[in-house]
Amino acid sequence: MTTKYTALIIPARISEPVRLDAIETDQRTLQGLVGGDLETVTRGNWHVYLNAEGVTANLPANLRAAQLMYDCGLDLSGVARGTAVILGHGDHGQDADVPQHLIRLAEEFFDTPLVA
Repeated sequence: MTTKYTALIIPARISEPVRLDAIETDQRTLQGLVGGDLETVTRGNWHVYLNAEGVTANLPANLRAAQLMYDCGLDLSGVARGTAVILGHGDHGQDADVPQHLIRLAEEFFDTPLVA
């Protein structure tokens, strides 16, 4: 049985839309979304997955993700490169749906309704 969770996905390219997707949170799927090995940054009841080699691979800066994280009290301006995948925390450190407060903040910040 596989479990899917709602993730907030923020591509680095401004031309690509910010979206909510129901995804499986296994390592292979997450690596496919960020384009390589995973780096996880945790804050409160959520965490963001980034490409661990984003800086050394010279991936494009993800200004939208960096600004959203900054508004949440986390400065990722130097490391938010490539696609960012944001999920919530479940029991025992497992992934969970992205928290509603982050969805609302993203909708306000990106001036667009987000629907999974």
